[in-house]
Amino acid sequence: MKTCLIVDDSRVVRKVAGRIIQDLKFDVREAGDGAEALTACREDMPDAILLDWSMPVMNGLDFLRALRRERGGDKPTVVFCSTENDAEYIGEAMRSGANEFIMKPFDADIIESKFAEAGLL
Repeated sequence: MKTCLIVDDSRVVRKVAGRIIQDLKFDVREAGDGAEALTACREDMPDAILLDWSMPVMNGLDFLRALRRERGGDKPTVVFCSTENDAEYIGEAMRSGANEFIMKPFDADIIESKFAEAGLL
């Protein structure tokens, strides 16, 4: 079974996204910030990462750049998730290694669609 790491400082967002992604037949793990997520990836690299942008300790963009430098860090499909809809933000995320980008708030259809577009389903 594929694994997905959900990285968001909101416990509620992690739980809601986790239920949606479990329904897509993924094992789900959670991290509350980028530093925690980087540690989790070093222990066991996931197949997919649903990544929030704005978090304490290490934000999503800094995490993504660090992830892509790690051994095996080029493998996870990263779906960036943010309330920012500015083209500059989206472009920065994609240039930094994101595979897809979704806006908050999201629902099951949006996540399923983006995971399908990214080749995860």
